[in-house]
Amino acid sequence: MKPTKINNPEYFHKVIDCQYACPAHTPVPEYIRLIDNEQYADAYMVNWESNVFPGILGRICDRPCEPACRRGRIDEEPVAICRLKRVAADFKPSVKERLPKAPQEKNGKKIGLIGGGPASLTVARDLILLGYEIDLYDDQQKMGGFIRTQVPSFRLPAEVLDEEIDQILDLGITCYHGAYIPSLKSFLEKGYDAVFIGTGAPRGRDLPDLPGRTEGDDQVHLGIEWLAAILYRHITKAGDRVLVLGGGNTAMDCCRTARRLGGKDVKVIVRSPREEMKASPWEIEDAEREDIEIIDNHVPLEFVVENGTLIGMKFDRVKPEYDDSGRRKLISTGEEPVFIECDEVLLAVGQHNAYPWIEQDIGLEFSEYGTPVIHKETLQSTLPRVFFGGDAAFGPQNVITAVAHGHQAAISIDLFCRGEDLTKWPEPEVALNSQKMGIHDWLYESHVTDEDRQEVPMADKKLSIQDRLLEVELGFDHDRGQREAQRCLNCDVQTIFDHTTCIECDGCVDICPTSCITFLENGDEEELRKRLIIPAENIKQSLYVSDELPTNRIMVKDENVCLHCGLCAERCPTSSWEMVKFIYKAPQTKVI
Repeated sequence: MKPTKINNPEYFHKVIDCQYACPAHTPVPEYIRLIDNEQYADAYMVNWESNVFPGILGRICDRPCEPACRRGRIDEEPVAICRLKRVAADFKPSVKERLPKAPQEKNGKKIGLIGGGPASLTVARDLILLGYEIDLYDDQQKMGGFIRTQVPSFRLPAEVLDEEIDQILDLGITCYHGAYIPSLKSFLEKGYDAVFIGTGAPRGRDLPDLPGRTEGDDQVHLGIEWLAAILYRHITKAGDRVLVLGGGNTAMDCCRTARRLGGKDVKVIVRSPREEMKASPWEIEDAEREDIEIIDNHVPLEFVVENGTLIGMKFDRVKPEYDDSGRRKLISTGEEPVFIECDEVLLAVGQHNAYPWIEQDIGLEFSEYGTPVIHKETLQSTLPRVFFGGDAAFGPQNVITAVAHGHQAAISIDLFCRGEDLTKWPEPEVALNSQKMGIHDWLYESHVTDEDRQEVPMADKKLSIQDRLLEVELGFDHDRGQREAQRCLNCDVQTIFDHTTCIECDGCVDICPTSCITFLENGDEEELRKRLIIPAENIKQSLYVSDELPTNRIMVKDENVCLHCGLCAERCPTSSWEMVKFIYKAPQTKVI
């Protein structure tokens, strides 16, 4: 193997598993250290720069960072990164004076944004700070998109939503509320230099071909529309017996909301096996905690209607079968259909894009799936001054992905308006800072705690079921937040090896708690991975390979299991190991 090029900014970025897994590349260990030091405002601003909505995402993020967390490879419980993000938001003092101000002098370019969700809001924040004039259009009376209309208040209180959206709007965004755009062609005639479309995936999937669907229409609702109707008080009560079809997070929001609107017997029916449900595990746990039954491997057959009233549904029992490629098929067990009584059915079986307002003759191409044809990195459509992002771009995903799209689109729009190549993105900002304080002391807390993941306090079930506005998850208090922050392994503090001073005493090998350091003869990567003290089986994570040492051996460190504890650097008699903090800031239009 060739020596590792640690000057490649993506090398150490990939080692910081949580940051690498985050679509917006939030520097997770950095803000967790700030929380540990009780610097809550600083931690909040680190978040705000990249993920834009720390208080919101600290409650409803899909948490792609947590399965990647290195801590989860030690004791099977990753750091509660999402909940720590909320700690920064909950405990911060006012950050109003720390937020940047938009320049008074504008750059002469004007951008139109359609849809007031997280993607558009991110584009607006990034571009207004560069001097662009921003007009934001949404058909609702308040901005926020689906995080306002579809996420229940017991998960995301309105005051948190309003605070973080207003932080962006107050930068000087011109908002047009209740402004449905009936025609993109007409909108383009307004003369905007660029247009961003972030209208989400607003159409819920129906089951129109199922027998009884038309006859039972009054008691069958599309989940996302039902949730929005509750927000605006068009619906205030649910039936006693409610069936929710679907296994995603929207289904979990529907069933839990139904409980709060009077549903006494609420069941979630899923086609797939439970372990393949798309809902986040914690969302499923919360639903079951509220006495909601989840029934898997049942495929809907019929809405049963008698005398014009829905009385239940019939389902086919199925079992999964997998072919050699892992592709699943649901096979009927051949048993009699299962009848389940209900007064109301909520359909949460998926969402898709809808663009009835975009004309066919304006040069905008769509795929066979109804999504716009756009460049995956630049997010530019086949109509050069029109860009897409969030669920409107590639179909339903999540809030943090929408934020990442917003950053991408902002870069592209800025390049487009300046007449530059959209593929020539700014480079990430990187730095390596020594953590030396003395021979055995570091600028960061290197001790690896044995503390288990902290449990988050929850509101009393009896109270929360009676009040749909009462937030269920209460968040960490100060002490729990501190203990959880100390579980972080500081994966952004890297071990740097200097082969020119190494005397090959093997002191680092002896002291390493995970046996991730090996001195051995070089070879091809596949067989070398097998010859390490502990074979390195995770090929997705790199090996750190040194230049050749005087004995013709090399040093190889398995980055996958290194704890970043610094013991190798403390033991080394020649200081060949050094702990260095790697800072990585993903490309943005402006460093805030």
